[in-house]
Amino acid sequence: MSNDPTDPTSGFEQFEDDLRKAEKKVAGEIDPGARAIVVAVAVLVAAVSLALPHTGSVKGFDVLSYDAAAQAAGITITSRVFVYLLLIFGVLFSTLALITRRWVLAWIALSGCMVSVIAGMLAWWSRTTPGLDAPAGPNGRLMPPPGGIGAGLVLGLIAMVVLAFHWARVVWSRNEYQLAIEAQRRAAAVREEERMRRLVDPVRRDQTDDSDG
Repeated sequence: MSNDPTDPTSGFEQFEDDLRKAEKKVAGEIDPGARAIVVAVAVLVAAVSLALPHTGSVKGFDVLSYDAAAQAAGITITSRVFVYLLLIFGVLFSTLALITRRWVLAWIALSGCMVSVIAGMLAWWSRTTPGLDAPAGPNGRLMPPPGGIGAGLVLGLIAMVVLAFHWARVVWSRNEYQLAIEAQRRAAAVREEERMRRLVDPVRRDQTDDSDG
């Protein structure tokens, strides 16, 4: 960058450098706006769901630790994966993304929440579908796992769907804003370049006239 005050391009370089710094700052941040309240409530619901029954009397924390009660209830790997994903991405990463407003954390939270929704659906299915070693009922049909679907599983799955939806909207809005900033910077650069050309061309013509003379 030129420090010569008579250099007409020095102002443009400083202007472009400031725009790049502003664009870089915007690129790493999110602005959830009013969605922050919805996300915060969904995070709270996800956390509370761990203290509620996942199936029967087995709570989400029991599924996390896979204690004797969870083993006796026939908790499958799908339920354990869902609860772990809910805790990691629905509670921890979502909270960090809200506090720090960092785009990369919001993107990680979005990805994890989307995967957890699939895991939650599989966990739901595993509590309503007989396993290979399920006992037979009075009519000869295999019985589904005891306990059925608990309130914790239902609330947890709903919370993860809400988080996945709103994190997707936040990340997409951030991308649109960044694209707008980039477009403004390019337009400003074109205008400034055209202005510099108009300033430099008369000088070049004067120099050409002097050399001809």
